[in-house]
Amino acid sequence: MSLNIVTEIDNRVSVRHVLMSVSDKTGLETFVPALVRACPGVKIYSTGGTYTKVKEILGADADRTLVAVSDYTGQPEMQGGLVKTLDFKIYLGLLSETYNAAHQDDIKRLAAVPIDMVVVNLYPFRETVAKPGVTPEMARTNIDIGGPCMCRASAKNYLRVASVTDPLDYPALAQELASHGGTLGLDTRFRLMKKSFAHTAAYDTAIAQFFTTRTWEEVDRTYNQH
Repeated sequence: MSLNIVTEIDNRVSVRHVLMSVSDKTGLETFVPALVRACPGVKIYSTGGTYTKVKEILGADADRTLVAVSDYTGQPEMQGGLVKTLDFKIYLGLLSETYNAAHQDDIKRLAAVPIDMVVVNLYPFRETVAKPGVTPEMARTNIDIGGPCMCRASAKNYLRVASVTDPLDYPALAQELASHGGTLGLDTRFRLMKKSFAHTAAYDTAIAQFFTTRTWEEVDRTYNQH
């Protein structure tokens, strides 16, 4: 396998394309308008309940700013929202490198866009399993798949992409974008990368710890088996 060792990047990256999919929608009502003001012409790609919330926030501006991920990829969501963002076109946009000619050719070939920022937080697994009487099935269905993938891909490519997983970071990001012409610096992207990997590590640890305490007999009683 040939690995890409990058030697050339941009310190400041303009935020033009944002992928947004959050379970915790705290702060979106102020962050989304600030993002649109600081980054004229920005496109926000979104799914499910996040799409609905952002559309409500944007109002009349939604038609020119908001794009459904399913419209962008050409693939409808899987029933139950199980598959929404797991698409080559999305991950090409997340992992592509600015100064890699082959990556840029792929983007042109698929009419894709480089995604500059991911705003994502995960299904509330820890909150779910903290409730009394939670079953293995209730826990299982709250295991996020696409969210951690987006976190990891965007964090890996902090060379170009901002991986935003904490609503508490929204005000500082909005301020930096407003004061630097809609761009984010490498220092900010690097800091966000570290938080993103810590976020997914804690999430996976919580899943492993929960199921370690469950027995096969408890799982067996959960389902009508055929």
